[in-house]
Amino acid sequence: MILPGATLGVLGGGQLGRMFTLAAHAMGYRVAVLDPDPHSPAGLIAEQHICADYRDHAALQMLGDECAAVTTEFENVPAESLEYLARHCPVRPGASAVRVAQDRIREKTFVRDLGLATAPFVPIHEEADLEAGVAALNPPLLLKTASMGYDGKGQVEVADLAGARAAFERLGGTPCVLEEKVSLEREVSVVLVRGLEGDMAFYPLAENTHVGGILDTTRVPASVPPATADLAVEMAGRVAEALDYCGVLAVEFFVTPAGELLINEMAPRPHNSGHFTLDAALTSQFEQQVRALCGLPPGDTLLLSPVVMLNLLGDLWRDGEAPPWERLFAHPNAKLHLYGKREARPGRKMGHCNCLATTPEDAAALAEEIRAALGGS
Repeated sequence: MILPGATLGVLGGGQLGRMFTLAAHAMGYRVAVLDPDPHSPAGLIAEQHICADYRDHAALQMLGDECAAVTTEFENVPAESLEYLARHCPVRPGASAVRVAQDRIREKTFVRDLGLATAPFVPIHEEADLEAGVAALNPPLLLKTASMGYDGKGQVEVADLAGARAAFERLGGTPCVLEEKVSLEREVSVVLVRGLEGDMAFYPLAENTHVGGILDTTRVPASVPPATADLAVEMAGRVAEALDYCGVLAVEFFVTPAGELLINEMAPRPHNSGHFTLDAALTSQFEQQVRALCGLPPGDTLLLSPVVMLNLLGDLWRDGEAPPWERLFAHPNAKLHLYGKREARPGRKMGHCNCLATTPEDAAALAEEIRAALGGS
């Protein structure tokens, strides 16, 4: 076990790294951040900020020499950097698990090989693969880049071969996944933690609503039958076991009108849909990340209150003015979390608000009241 007083490292200095740092500080750890942005939200509050590229071996060695163990806040850190860093200190989750999650072709193939359901898909490595891919699937289809896509970026809806070819060119001719755009009843996610010894703990199923490809709200508990929630937890656990995972893992699902669960993607880190745990669970997902990194057993995932998490995007900042926070603070059951970002831009995640209430419906109503009060639509 790595105990308080040690220095922990995190690759990536965005909001997830910042919330990891806050959790680690509360537990008595020091934190070193490696991030190329001199104004990274996590780097501003960590004891040490190594401002360097993720492929900089000298910086990686410095981080490894300084830290008792290192984690990552996002999946697009090069797996090769994680492998290099692992020569100097423990890295959790490991490079092999991150490598699967950072490429949609590997990820979906991995899930399919486990015997778990996904939307029907075909890997597209080059333009010549498109004709057979389109013929094998039922339109409408989505063409998604295999890597670096998030918040709805890097994907185009297509209806036929001509559209697929135009979309492939628009996406830069890089490897892609072509998949059927399935009919959805809702989207849900499981956030779990798996410890060094393989012990797992699961948060209640979260129900997610996206707007423009970006997560808008997360409602917990999700409005699905208990059997559906149990199956989602079981499927997510199988993924974590097969990856020999150590850390916090999020698995996102589509729920079809027939009640079928399809795995959409996974995130090898704390997840936006797990931010409700900061106020509505006995142990936050960021404390769980610290625990797993340090070889400690998972904390209790008990849900303390129904909750709706409302994302706060840069669209709320108008003409350089911050939203009227006093309207949010007028609600005693609303908990504001801002990420310390210097510049607000449309679509950029600037913070979130957890709205707690005695029922999920009341929590949802509070979230919409706060959205309107802050000038959202």
